[in-house]
Amino acid sequence: MREEFSFLTQSGNKIRASIYHQDISISKTCLILVHGFKGFKDWGFWPYTAEYFSNKGFNVVSFNFSHNGVGKSLTEFDELEKFADNTISLEVSELNEIIVAVKNSHFGKIKCSSVGLVGHSRGGAVSILAASNNKNVDALAVWASVAKLDRYTERQKKEWREKGFIEVLNSRTNQMMRMNAALLEDIEANKNSSLNIEKAVKSLNKPFLIIHGEQDLTVPVDEGRLLYEYSDKKLTEFEIIPSSGHTFDIVHPLESSNTKFDRVLEKTLSFFKKYLNNN
Repeated sequence: MREEFSFLTQSGNKIRASIYHQDISISKTCLILVHGFKGFKDWGFWPYTAEYFSNKGFNVVSFNFSHNGVGKSLTEFDELEKFADNTISLEVSELNEIIVAVKNSHFGKIKCSSVGLVGHSRGGAVSILAASNNKNVDALAVWASVAKLDRYTERQKKEWREKGFIEVLNSRTNQMMRMNAALLEDIEANKNSSLNIEKAVKSLNKPFLIIHGEQDLTVPVDEGRLLYEYSDKKLTEFEIIPSSGHTFDIVHPLESSNTKFDRVLEKTLSFFKKYLNNN
């Protein structure tokens, strides 16, 4: 069953979410799915992923960050002004609020015996940063995660500061999407503290799965290797999907799954079954 849910964060921002479950009265492992940059909960593989894990006996929460740019439409970038104002720290803060709400059964009243995170791309980094400081997270899996948040050249940064924004093209929608200087300022101000991914991975101390496509051109597989290098090898599993790109060859709208993405789901399922108690 899929139910729609929304709530306001402590800062007054609206979070839209979908909750997938088979029996809301039973306490189960709850998985929170975390989309990445220019992502949203109804993109491509996310509804398929949520249904997959729900059918395997998990409670699943998939949500949109308040400033991801997708509003009431749920599928179109109709809030570009919010997208422009987004920051990594805002996303980490919102994910932490969602984790606590889910754990305490305040989120659609689902009951959680344990909590796992699944983050893709930048959502992987946000998941790592949140999980490293949130005692309610019991395990996390990241798909094609970035290992560094400062991804910009000095030339880009100079232009960004001078203009107050930079623009990126969404090749799927042909929209030019503005990012205000607040994003750069947030990354630079916190890169050695709250947004330091290396530090977060090294302090994680919980089961950690890293999955990366061998031919990822958006986030090279070397970033997956770097995350593994930072990690506690006794608690970490690292899987490279051969001949696979950033979204494991899944497109939006979803046409069908494929053997590569099936492998991602199977590996993630095996990981959570191994480390989390699912009644």
